[in-house]
This record gives sequence, structure tokens and C-alpha cells, in this order.
Amino acid sequence: MKKKQLNLTSSPILRTLSELALPIMASSFLSTAYNITDMAWIGMLGSKAVAGVGVGGMYVWLSQGLSSLARMGGQVNMAHSLGRGDQKAAAGFAQAALQLTILFSLFVTLISMLFTNPLLQFFALNDAETYNSARIYMRITCGLILFSFLSQVLTGLFTAQGDSKTPLKANFFGLILNMILDPLLVLGVGPFPRLEVVGAAIATVTAQIIVLLILVVEILRDHGEANVLHKIRLLSRPDIACLKGVFRIGTPTALQGSLYCIISMILTRMVSGFGDGAIAVQRVGGQIESLSALNAFMGQNYGAGKKDRIKSGYHISIRLLICWAALITIAFVFFPRQISVLFFHEEEVIRLSVDYLRIIGFSEIFLSVEMMTVGALSGLGRTQLCSLISVGLTVIRIPLALVLSNTALGLNGIWWALTLSTVSKGIIFYFVFQYICEHSLLRTTNR
Repeated sequence: MKKKQLNLTSSPILRTLSELALPIMASSFLSTAYNITDMAWIGMLGSKAVAGVGVGGMYVWLSQGLSSLARMGGQVNMAHSLGRGDQKAAAGFAQAALQLTILFSLFVTLISMLFTNPLLQFFALNDAETYNSARIYMRITCGLILFSFLSQVLTGLFTAQGDSKTPLKANFFGLILNMILDPLLVLGVGPFPRLEVVGAAIATVTAQIIVLLILVVEILRDHGEANVLHKIRLLSRPDIACLKGVFRIGTPTALQGSLYCIISMILTRMVSGFGDGAIAVQRVGGQIESLSALNAFMGQNYGAGKKDRIKSGYHISIRLLICWAALITIAFVFFPRQISVLFFHEEEVIRLSVDYLRIIGFSEIFLSVEMMTVGALSGLGRTQLCSLISVGLTVIRIPLALVLSNTALGLNGIWWALTLSTVSKGIIFYFVFQYICEHSLLRTTNR
């Protein structure tokens, strides 16, 4: 069975971006919906359970720095190779990325099993119920992180070869399963036992397994020449040059993601001083925000030397994305309580959540610009520049939060620190991309 792949270097830009980016955005939304679904059902167990799952999930997030190394390094190099018409090199990069993914997941599993308690002690959780929830959730989700890692990396590799619909389909079925299993396992509906936090973790991991299985089946079914993934051999010796290429592109992204998470962990510890409800609000709020999708389009056109398509694709995308982000801003600023009651049931925690959403809402457009521009620059191979800007401005959150939280703003000072830094990153990333398009990218494509 052959599957038609998008030609990212010659098809009409708006149609190409629509066919490629809309499924990616939908997949990103579905991925975020995994976590939101868990939080919504766990919210019925109380803010302590939500806080525990949020803290335990921090180490899932931290570990994803490793999967992002393999994903970004494999995806960008594969897209560049396909843009040059070199399928053999593309298959080599895909194979190296998947082999690294398996190795990284085994490492995360070992560390999370051996050092669960020392890692959780960083957050100084004083409540036994919150700590136990965090421990359970972390051990299950990090212990079985292989399925999540492989799903994420395969999603990136599918997209690199112009197929974003298959990952969308896989994530859709995974989400449906997760939505079915959550109430059954968390609350114990019908013959199912009430597993609470354990049930949420099992539901998430089971959904990830299904997503991976669908992606693997699609690789095996598609025998078309354009399906580079069908040509890789995981058990064969890795190509050292391809491994180096994956590390070269992927390492800055991995460091950026890991440092970003570490900064968030430090802020979470600061938030813990305001109680478990504040932690719960921070973790749920962070899950309600996500988006991006340009690096495959940019990567293939960069490999083909098509500068005009790169610039046009970015400007078309940014206009569409700003419209979407504006809707998110309206929802957060004007309807924060209606959103909050979906996750929280204690009035004090709802009040904290309303403040969080209103403050964060003002940064949503800038967050979307940042995420989209990072995807675009990464597709051009500028992952080091992305990391430098993102980490540098994200670090500012810590001293800014310390200063603002010690004023009359209190906890809201931490939320304003997040918003102000996000606004700054969005503005700077936008102008950096414009500069690269007009200067360094012009020199590169004219070689």
C-alpha cells in the first residue's frame, strides 16, 4: 500500500502548510489533551492529588529533553536530506534517532526507579497524600517512558517526510482510549476498581502504547518509495556520521527543554510555599497552554535552497496562529472561572486558578509566536540560537518571581514573571527571524 506524501518544496505554500500544519497543530492539541483529560478526572480527587500528579509529571517533562534531542535531530536532518533528494541519508538519520530514543528511554527508566524519593524531595512537599501521589505517578509514567519517547520521535519523523496525518490519526485514537479509561480507572466505574492516581497513570501509558502501535503498523503497511521509515533497520549498526548529525542539531533543543523544565521546577518549589492548591493551579495551567508546526516545511525548503518559500511560509503561518492565540487570550481573560471549574472543586483553588489564567492570558499571542518561530528556526538548523534566546530569557523568571512575589502581588507575582518573560521572548524571536531571513539566510541559500 502506497501513501501520498506532501511535496513541501514545490506545492502551493498555503495549501502545503494547511495540509501539513493543521494536522500537526491538531496532534499537538491532542497531546495536550492527554494531560488535560488526566487533570480533569484527577481534579475530582482533590487539589492534593492534582498537585501530586503535577509534581510527578515534572520528571516526565524533564526526561523529554532527551527525546527532543532525538526527535529534533532526526527530523531536521531528515527533512534537509529529503529536500536535497538524498533518501539514503534521510533513512540513516531516522534510524540513528530511533536507536538513540530507545537508549535514552532505558536510561530514564533506570534513574526514575532507583532515585524516585531523592528526586521528589526537591519539591519539599509537606503533605503525605500529595507526596504519595507524586511518587506513584512518576514511577509508572517514567518507568514506561519508552512508549512516549518512541511515539514522539516517530511523529517528528513522519512529519519530516511530509506526512502529518498519520500521527494525527494515531494520537486521535490514543486520546479516545485515554478518555474512556480515565473515568473507569480513576473513579472505578462499573466492574473496574477505583485506582485514583494509579488509574490515571495507567490510562496515559496505555494510550501511548496504542499510539505507538498505530504508527508502527502504518510504517509497515506503506511500501511506497517516499516512505523512508520503511527502509530503516533498528538492529543494524548505527551510522556514526548520522549520530553526530542528530546530536549536533538536537543537543541545543534538548538542553533548552531541560533547562526550561529545571527553571519551572525551581518556580514550582517557590509556588509550594503558597500551598498544594497553588502547585495544582500551576501544573494544570501549564497543561492548558500548548502549539507549533513549521520545522518540516522549513527544513525541506532550506535543503532545497528555496528562501522565498521559507519567508512566505512563515508570514502566512504567523497570521493564522495569531488569530488562534487571540481566541485563547479571550477565553483565559474573560472566562477563567468557567475553565477553572473543569479541574478544581475547592473554592480557594478556583480563585487561584482564575488569577493565573487571567494573567497568563495576556501572553498567549507572544507564546504562540515564540513556539512557531522556534519551530521555523529549528527547521533551518538554528537550534543553538533558539536555545540561547529561550534559556537566557527564561532564566530571568527566577529573580523576577522572587522580587514580585515578595510584593503585595504575592503568588500573582510569580504568574506575572511568567507572562512578562513570555512577552519578551515572543517579540525577540519574531525580529530575530526577520533578521535571519534578510541577512544570514540570504548568504546561505546563495552559496
